[in-house]
Amino acid sequence: YLAKLSSVGSISEEETCEKLKGLIQRQVQMCKRNLEVMDSVRRGAQLAIEECQYQFRNRRWNCSTLDTLPVFGKVVTQGTREAAFVYAISSAGVAFAVTRACSSGELDKCGCDRTVQGGSPQGFQWSGCSDNIAYGVAFSQSFVDVRERSKGASSNRALMNLHNNEAGRKAILNNMRVECKCHGVSGSCEFKTCWKAMPPFRKVGNVLKEKFDGATEVEQSEVGSTKVLVPKNSQFKPHTDEDLVYLDSSPDFCDHDLKNGVLGTSGRQCNKTSKAIDGCELMCCGRGFHTDEVEVVERCSCKFHWCCSVKCKPCQRLVEIHTCR
Repeated sequence: YLAKLSSVGSISEEETCEKLKGLIQRQVQMCKRNLEVMDSVRRGAQLAIEECQYQFRNRRWNCSTLDTLPVFGKVVTQGTREAAFVYAISSAGVAFAVTRACSSGELDKCGCDRTVQGGSPQGFQWSGCSDNIAYGVAFSQSFVDVRERSKGASSNRALMNLHNNEAGRKAILNNMRVECKCHGVSGSCEFKTCWKAMPPFRKVGNVLKEKFDGATEVEQSEVGSTKVLVPKNSQFKPHTDEDLVYLDSSPDFCDHDLKNGVLGTSGRQCNKTSKAIDGCELMCCGRGFHTDEVEVVERCSCKFHWCCSVKCKPCQRLVEIHTCR
């Protein structure tokens, strides 16, 4: 919901925290104590929604949002693998945006990761501004996870959400990379300085989408006095901290069901030649599709002109667009 608050300016006053819908009281208190971080939290939420919609652009459920709470409708109130992805990408988005704000000097409470310094076994010097992922992850854990912990972290759904929140953050942590800059005469690399950087958020989305496709259906079990989630099918190997888990089967997302936040696939574009989920047969759920011809204007016959310009002719062509009935 924070991601959709375009009407609210910078979250710079404690009174604003009280007006933010969707936050529980402990999150409101955190908001008041961390006002300078809240705009990063909002950017992280926006980043998460955009990435979710990119990853699922060719699926029946395309991560569409509503102007209600919750913004994804009841899709996320059920323990489905779609909910698992939403929780994971949202948790990752907050960690990513807060870390980026630290590195760019936007926040007084944090900066670059100063623990990464000195020489390395590979022969380079740690220098530059390493992303302070520890701070971003810690803030995400405190702000995002408190909602589940306030419910009592022993319920099936709370355990599922907490696990997927952590899997989202692990998708960043486990894909940190080393970036370097060479120094020397005439571009030589006599010595180089390096720093640790987060992966692009698209990489995080790709990793979590793979985890979505291989998500594990789980149920609650007791190990001593501790309640844990285990694979529902005992023949499956146990999931790791990096995997997504879910409790309930997903609906087919074929038909419009606004009460449950399902928009259906009627009117969605499909790929006539594809046999995958974006193909017209699967996307349209067997209802058939309409074919329309649309005139598209493109640049063609482009030529380079000395100096420094490219001139093209406008070309028109007809393109077939297929939409589900």
